[in-house]
Amino acid sequence: MEIRQLRYLVTIVEAGGFTRAAEREHVAQPGVSAQIRQLERELGQELLDRSGRGVRLTDAGAAVLPHARAALRAIDDLRDAAEEMAGLVRGHVRLGMLTSCGVPDVPVLLERFHRIYPGIDITLEEASSHALVDKVTDGTLDLALIALTHKDPEGLELKVIADEAIMAVVAYGEPLSKQATVGLGALEQHTLISMPVGSGMRTVFDEVCTAAGVRPRIGLEATNPHMLADLAGRGLGVAIVPESTAREHADTVHTLKIVRPELRGRLALAWRTDGQRSTAARALIEMAGGAPR
Repeated sequence: MEIRQLRYLVTIVEAGGFTRAAEREHVAQPGVSAQIRQLERELGQELLDRSGRGVRLTDAGAAVLPHARAALRAIDDLRDAAEEMAGLVRGHVRLGMLTSCGVPDVPVLLERFHRIYPGIDITLEEASSHALVDKVTDGTLDLALIALTHKDPEGLELKVIADEAIMAVVAYGEPLSKQATVGLGALEQHTLISMPVGSGMRTVFDEVCTAAGVRPRIGLEATNPHMLADLAGRGLGVAIVPESTAREHADTVHTLKIVRPELRGRLALAWRTDGQRSTAARALIEMAGGAPR
């Protein structure tokens, strides 16, 4: 069994097929196929189902994949430890963040990290909170900036970096623009503009509405909170946005505090509780104010 065989298996799954995996690994596709067949002979099990149009994991493959990822992480940790002992700072850190998050500290953090550790490669990926939690949990990402709901994800350490109210905004001149607050139940009477299902803020909003027996009418969705405020400013409905976004658009929209109950949104850095973290990942977590190295 060779390290490259495990790496090819993980890449095939992440890339969605042999051809894309070969492109990522910069090798010929027959070479990737041959190494996977050799790995399957070594284990005595078929790991990939090639019978359909795509490539899928078999039950054996699904059982092997987490161990393959863990083995590759262990190899990375071994190299990092050797380089650290030699006084070198190299490696690779994989960071995830919410799509259209708009948190200004992330570029600043990465700029500072790159300036101090120029030899460390940084991979940045955008996705929904649910997808990011899954990728941190299975080791695809080292850490991620996620939105927290009422139930914190299990198996992850968290550092909350933002905690703010979730507000409603409407165009000036709309009936609600004469109010300072709006009850959650009263929002049933209005067309709402919201982040899509699966986003952290939308999950918080949906959970609170369900608990209160409120059935909101979502008319428009967008992944960028600034787009939500812009749509509301054009009289297309009531947008549900973070308080910081509402302040930035105060010249075009009126802000209402949502009451009975109030809503809050939290952003946090998340990384795995268990498992060895690479030197690069530990350095980035420390710089972000997380766990010590």
